[in-house]
Amino acid sequence: MAVFLLNNYNPIRTFEKNTIMSKDKKGVYTGIIEKDADGNYFCGEYLLDYQYTEKNFKVGDEINIKSVIVNPSDKSYNQYPKKSWNFFLANEKA
Repeated sequence: MAVFLLNNYNPIRTFEKNTIMSKDKKGVYTGIIEKDADGNYFCGEYLLDYQYTEKNFKVGDEINIKSVIVNPSDKSYNQYPKKSWNFFLANEKA
C-alpha cells in the first residue's frame, strides 16, 4: 500500500465548475454501470446518483455521462471524487 502526503493539503474541498459536454460530443465518459460492495452505483471513476440510477437504470447498462461535479459526500469522496446525476443510456440521444 502506498501512502502519499500532500504539501499544502486543504481538507476543505471547493466545488469545481461542472464539466459539461459540448453538443458535438457524446459525453464526458461512456461506460457500464456497476455496483460496489457498499451499494454505491458507479461507472469508471464516477459515482452515480443512487436514487436516479436505482429508478431509471440497472447494473450492466451502458451509459454516457453528460456532466460531472465534485462528490459532496465525505463518506464516498476518497473512493469516488467525482459524481454525476446527469447521464443517459448510451444508445439514446439526450
